[in-house]
Amino acid sequence: MKIHQLHPWDIPYKEAITIQRRLSKKIREIPLAKPLKTIAGADVSYSRKSHDFYAAVLVFTFPDLILVDEAMACQKVKFPYIAGLLTFREGPVLIKAFRKIRKKPDVTMFDGQGTAHPRGIGLASHMGLILDCPTIGCAKTRLVGIHAPVAENRGSTALLTDQGRVIGSVLRTRDHVKPVFVSSGHAITLAEALDLVMACCRGYRLPEPIRQAHLAVNRLRIEKEGSLS
Repeated sequence: MKIHQLHPWDIPYKEAITIQRRLSKKIREIPLAKPLKTIAGADVSYSRKSHDFYAAVLVFTFPDLILVDEAMACQKVKFPYIAGLLTFREGPVLIKAFRKIRKKPDVTMFDGQGTAHPRGIGLASHMGLILDCPTIGCAKTRLVGIHAPVAENRGSTALLTDQGRVIGSVLRTRDHVKPVFVSSGHAITLAEALDLVMACCRGYRLPEPIRQAHLAVNRLRIEKEGSLS
């Protein structure tokens, strides 16, 4: 899979913020250009014993969600944890995994923010530009914004806003279970992102592409840590 090298990764955090502000102007919330046939989920896991980061990318057919491709990667992390700069920490190992994918998926879901970010460019949006691929942010926690209460039944939503601007939506994917925070990443509308997250949920809080990527990357981490013990 082709990767667009938009900037260096080994940089000070202030320069990372400058890069985000520049790239955020390239983010587009536009309808999908073609019918969806494949969808991917990506996730990262890291070791508490070392500076190793692990990434998994799983590609599924849509809408039946049959696994057709997967790739894993491991890499030392260099960038510190700073809220709002997650891509500079997780991006390099994700890119390493995406390079192994045989064909670009039509849409990729990330366990992180899209436009629901202080500078409008969370992990999903940033990676969307790097991959030149429509992306969705589906996060378990809120990074920025406010919203009204969300009804307890599956499919209920509330708009997530920041300074009066809609940046995402809070979505209940299961009855009486904590909602997720959905935002468009790049080259997709918020309405499409919400529909796809719901279409990919199979009885769990997280949509299957992300859930399966999460399970796969944690298996990889446990396996690698076990081999070093």
